[in-house]
Amino acid sequence: MALTQDDIRLAARRLHQAEKTKQQIRQLSLEFPAITIEDSYAIQKAWIGIKVAEGRAVKGHKIGLTSKAMQSALGIDEPDSGILLDDMFFADGGLVPSDRFIGTRVEAELAFIMKERLKGPHCTMFDVLNATDFVVPALEILDTRIQRVDPQTKSTRKIFDTIADNAANAGIVLGGRPLRPLDADLRWIGALCYRNGQLEETGLAAGVLNHPATSVAWLANKVAAQGLALEKGQVVLAGSFIRPIETRKGDTIQADYGPYGSVSCYFA
Repeated sequence: MALTQDDIRLAARRLHQAEKTKQQIRQLSLEFPAITIEDSYAIQKAWIGIKVAEGRAVKGHKIGLTSKAMQSALGIDEPDSGILLDDMFFADGGLVPSDRFIGTRVEAELAFIMKERLKGPHCTMFDVLNATDFVVPALEILDTRIQRVDPQTKSTRKIFDTIADNAANAGIVLGGRPLRPLDADLRWIGALCYRNGQLEETGLAAGVLNHPATSVAWLANKVAAQGLALEKGQVVLAGSFIRPIETRKGDTIQADYGPYGSVSCYFA
């Protein structure tokens, strides 16, 4: 690790403050040019620790950057991950308070609800399918506590910034029709995503590492190195299969999953 424990704690506190004040901080990759992926996850962990100490509860995980296009854009060869907390869940068709966030975007995904504990290493998609209770349509609400573009250098965010920023996660909406993981070929589940009635994006779940269960297996293997597992009852967002849709106050977002129902939210 290139950063000291003090650097990590300070960065976590700054992210926490940025979220509370709605004032983005400068890219950590510019502040700490030697930062590593390991450092970034350490910052994320420290920030989640602050939130848990304030009374939040861990409810699951999210996986990001699962498409080859996004990985290439950031110069990486694997996804990233973040933590879902209890205050990130919003009701299907419900209100999302815009003033809680800085600049929201929304993605369409499949969420896996774990039936039993899943621990790596050596997890496969088959282990994931066996350990999953339900798969359900979901919207992920993204926010960024770190500047996307640095005003001085015009440098864009790097993977280190995204990971430290809890993989840009801010909220989750579960909806539609839950299905058992073997009741459909998950690769072919698709979504039509609308903003205020206008079709914005479409995609198939195969865009997530060819099968979203492969993404969940990656996560189980990744967190095993920290002595962690995907726990029974946890929600795991497998990764987006559309480009993020920018949202503003007053927007309604709806994702139509065909036979698997729809999921929506309104930014109030």
